[in-house]
Amino acid sequence: MATKAFVLYLFSIFSVAILSVLFFTHQNDDISYQPRLSSLKSNLLHLEASDKVWPDLAFNWRLVLATVIGFLGSACGTVGGVGGGGIFVPMLTLIVGFDTKSAAAISKCMIMGASASSVWYNLRVPHPTKEVPILDYDLALLFQPMLMLGITIGVSLSVVFPYWLITVLIIILFLGTSSRSAYKGVEMWKEETILKKEFARQQEARVDSRGELLIDADYQQLNNSEEKSMMQILCFNLRWKRVMVLFTLWVAFLLLQIFKNDTTTCSTWYWVLFCLQFPIAFVVFGYEAIKLYKDYKKRLSTGNSESICEASIAWTPMNIAFCALCGILGGTVGGLLGSGGGFILGPLLLEIGVIPQVASATATFVMMFSASLSVVEFYLLKRFPIPYALYLTSVSILAGFWGQFLVRKIVTFLKRASIIVFVLSAVIFASAITMGVTGIKSSLQMIKVGEFMGFLDFCSSH
Repeated sequence: MATKAFVLYLFSIFSVAILSVLFFTHQNDDISYQPRLSSLKSNLLHLEASDKVWPDLAFNWRLVLATVIGFLGSACGTVGGVGGGGIFVPMLTLIVGFDTKSAAAISKCMIMGASASSVWYNLRVPHPTKEVPILDYDLALLFQPMLMLGITIGVSLSVVFPYWLITVLIIILFLGTSSRSAYKGVEMWKEETILKKEFARQQEARVDSRGELLIDADYQQLNNSEEKSMMQILCFNLRWKRVMVLFTLWVAFLLLQIFKNDTTTCSTWYWVLFCLQFPIAFVVFGYEAIKLYKDYKKRLSTGNSESICEASIAWTPMNIAFCALCGILGGTVGGLLGSGGGFILGPLLLEIGVIPQVASATATFVMMFSASLSVVEFYLLKRFPIPYALYLTSVSILAGFWGQFLVRKIVTFLKRASIIVFVLSAVIFASAITMGVTGIKSSLQMIKVGEFMGFLDFCSSH
């Protein structure tokens, strides 16, 4: 119920924002279309490809500060499963001095590097409570096609939406998800406190009169038999058939994006290639949805109440359709705001009952595919300087690994997985502040010079 209420909140705010745009458009009807179109394009896109601002890679205070922020952002972003793009883009524009489009491209490189190293670390970590992979491949196959489809839609809408509206959506969405995640973390913290007290009472009850701890022999033997080497855990966590399905989906979307970029915008072939994304995404989603539904019905008929995957929801047609809607919505918002789908997927997985460790690992795994897709596309379009991208990606790779390592150690020591949720909430909140401040600054400048505040025509805006 709380998840559906939160999605309803997002839809309501989005509708109010759209009506506001229509109001501004009506107020500016007396402005001729062509001047306002070219004027807004220059501010919405900030800089055209011919006006790229690529600072030289040189040792100075800007590079040192960018390295520190990039390392901390990547470490915390991968732990929370959100990437950290909301921190990287303002950092690259305000501190390093890149133009906005190049900063977004380098940000994707950093997210890809941090996600890849984080996935590598998680593949060598066992599931904290079950004898299953720590990556939930069922949820990855369910959400990945919808997220990738939504991201392509969101990127297209970003050309049409006015810059001030994108800023408003960033602030509303990020503050909403941050607040909801913080609330979820507090609830988990309280539950963990109760469990720790109960565990302490049980431990006291097992101590005999001589102060010796009585350990069940069968339990001790079970622990010894469950110990695995790192290579065994890695092989157990990898599911090659599932990975190949996701990789095939990745290649299909990449080829469609490459071919679509080589065609004239709004031409017949452009729309054919754009529409081909839908059946590809829905075939993969439908296959996984049918599998989850059949398994759910089978377990229900046998009286087995155990969850099919990490999510604790019932896999009814209504809930499956809801997950599809959330996936498309998350991808669309992520593509529209340039933040990727991690800012939606991470909190969403927590909402449907996935424990923080698995939610973080699965969201990062999915994010690795979507970020790498953008990186390849940006590389083909020559959107970022190779030296800077390689340096910051290397920083993110180290940060992603050590961030996972340190936080997992803290979680194990304190026995509080809610720390991961608090990290997620903090990263989203920091992204809301950084992107909100820069967005408001640019929007006020646009209002000051009398820019057009409505929607642009899609075909004329490319």
